[in-house]
Amino acid sequence: MGWFERGLGDWAVARRLDVSRTPVKRLHRRWLLHGPEVLVGESRRSYSFEVKRDLVRRFLAGEDADMLAAEGGLSSVLLLRKWAGQVRKDGEDVLRPRTMGRPAAKPESEFTEVERLRRENELLRAENAYLGKLRALQAQQRRR
Repeated sequence: MGWFERGLGDWAVARRLDVSRTPVKRLHRRWLLHGPEVLVGESRRSYSFEVKRDLVRRFLAGEDADMLAAEGGLSSVLLLRKWAGQVRKDGEDVLRPRTMGRPAAKPESEFTEVERLRRENELLRAENAYLGKLRALQAQQRRR
C-alpha cells in the first residue's frame, strides 16, 4: 500500500501490478476510508439494527456514502449500498438480526389434544411402515 501513500491512484497501481483495476479500486477506496490498517484482518463486525437503519436513512436522504461508511466504521461503501438496496426492496425490517438455527420445539404440555393425537398417529404410521418393510426384507432373505 506504499503506492497509495505515495499518491498513486488505483489505476496506476493496477497497471504496475498488471491486474484488473476493479479489485484495486475497491482496495483503494477501503484504504481511503480506514488507512493502512485496511490490510489487517479483523473479525466480522456486526452492527445493530438502529445503526444500520440510521445510516441507510441518511444515505437514502442524499448524504455522501463514503462519509457515512467512514462515520459508521463500515468495511466498505458497498455494505451500505447493499443495505440500502435491501431496504428499498423489502423494507427496514430486513436489517434486523436473524435468528440462527431451528425454532425451539414446543413443550409437550403446550400441544392441544388434537395436535397430540395427530403427532401420535404420524408416529404410529411411520413405525408401521418401518416394520412392514423390515418384514418384507426378512421374507426376501429367507427365500434366498
